Amino acid sequence: MSNVGLLYVGAVLFINGLMLIGKVPTKSGVLMNLFVGGMQTIFPTIIIAQANEDPAVIFGASGLYLFAFTYLYVGIDGLYNLPGDGLGWFSLFVTVCALFFGTVLAVHFQDPLTAVMWYLWAVLWFMFFLVLGLHMESLTIATGWFTLIVAHISATIPAFLLLTGTFNSTVPNALVMAAAGLLALLFALAMGRRAASKAPTAALQDA
Repeated sequence: MSNVGLLYVGAVLFINGLMLIGKVPTKSGVLMNLFVGGMQTIFPTIIIAQANEDPAVIFGASGLYLFAFTYLYVGIDGLYNLPGDGLGWFSLFVTVCALFFGTVLAVHFQDPLTAVMWYLWAVLWFMFFLVLGLHMESLTIATGWFTLIVAHISATIPAFLLLTGTFNSTVPNALVMAAAGLLALLFALAMGRRAASKAPTAALQDA
């Protein structure tokens, strides 16, 4: 993935996480999705056009479209207040693709750190599927918190490491990222349960 593109993946995931937990209005957050979605469409197109049919380069660039179409989908859905079912089921498709990308990176390219990044994104997209595709609204807050935190674990921090030439894809570093992702998921689920426990109390107070 383009280093610059990865940095803005972190930015848009951060905004989307804030949207899901209710800190950023949808109409305000959709613009970032459209900006980054457009950028993530242009970047891989340029990379593939200049790849000279190199399979490794094309493989690396092809995954960017999964991000691009997700963000464009979020942006357009939010802009026109459309139902999220299509985005939810698309997220399931992307989940499977992300697992494939992660496995190929780990096994074929021997890039464990980037593989873990893809696995974290697979978990994230699967949570989007549960919330939007299967209408499990009880997971919305948990998904928001996981999105907010994993934005930095899997995108912002790796992007800065790549931009400064200090990104080392080693098994120990991959394990650290995986552990951070697991802790983020557990924290997000805890925050989701906390929000759910407060909801009945708030409803009683309003009654």
